[in-house]
Parts: sequence; C-alpha cells; structure tokens
Amino acid sequence: MGQEFVIKSTTLEDKINQLLPSQGGAQAGVDLSASTTIIPIIDLTESAEGSLLRADLQSSLSLTSITSFVVNNATTTLINTTGYYRVFGNYNVKTGGFGSFALTDGTTTKTLIAFSGATTSILDLIYDFIVFLRAGDSLRGICNANSVLAGSSRQLADLSGNLVNP
Repeated sequence: MGQEFVIKSTTLEDKINQLLPSQGGAQAGVDLSASTTIIPIIDLTESAEGSLLRADLQSSLSLTSITSFVVNNATTTLINTTGYYRVFGNYNVKTGGFGSFALTDGTTTKTLIAFSGATTSILDLIYDFIVFLRAGDSLRGICNANSVLAGSSRQLADLSGNLVNP
C-alpha cells in the first residue's frame, strides 16, 4: 500500500489555477497530495487548459495572424511587441550582399543570424526561427543593396506564454 503526502505550496496551487481554469484549480479545502502508489495518467491538458486545438494546429498561419515584410538596402524594425514569434522566409543575395536579423533593446544589439553574399551568381536561403521579445526589445532585419530579406512573422504566445490562436 502506498503512502500519501500533503503538499502545501502556493506556487503549485497558482500553477494549477493557471493550467486548469475550467476546473477552478485548487479550491479552498482541497489539498495537493503526492503518493508512492503508481497511478496511470491520461493526458487531458488541452481540454483542461481550455484549448480545443492541437499544438500543430494552434501554430498554423492565417490571413490575420501573419505580418509579412520585405527588407532591401535598409534596417527595418520587424517586430517590437512583447511575446514569442515565429519568423520565416527567404533570403536572396547577389555577389557582395549582406543581411542579418538582430535583437535590440535600444542600447545593446545582438545579431541572431547573419547571411553573406555569394561569390558568384545568386543564392537563395530559407530561414525559420522563433524569437522572444521582452518589453523594449525589437527584432530588426538588415540588408544592403545586393540582398533581400522577404518573409513573415506570426505571434505564437504572449509575454506570459499563453498561446495565441490563428
């Protein structure tokens, strides 16, 4: 026979309230507990969180969920709103071309991805990455005249990690 342990943690109770809003979370008089007994688990996470979409469908693209961009011979702010974003597209470069994506907070700038020109002809590269922006952060696309960054961004989650449906 297994042993039962009562768990007193406001952090865990708050997380249960966040993850299980449809169940009201840990209500007054209900204790969290742990057991040494093996119990099979059925994952009802999506339903308990109030989401009816599978994760792959939640991240799909729609007419209103994406923002497209084209950067050529400029430095352009692509995203400056807090949250988690998917950025994807195509980089086209001729000889001597240069392009990059950089994060900045207005004081410090860090290059995420840098592309350099092909030595001959034209080169096409595909990019796809996820970026997190805090308050004051922005994502910039940078290109010279011999290159083009073309693509789209889509917010996947807000600053707190709550998923954003298409």
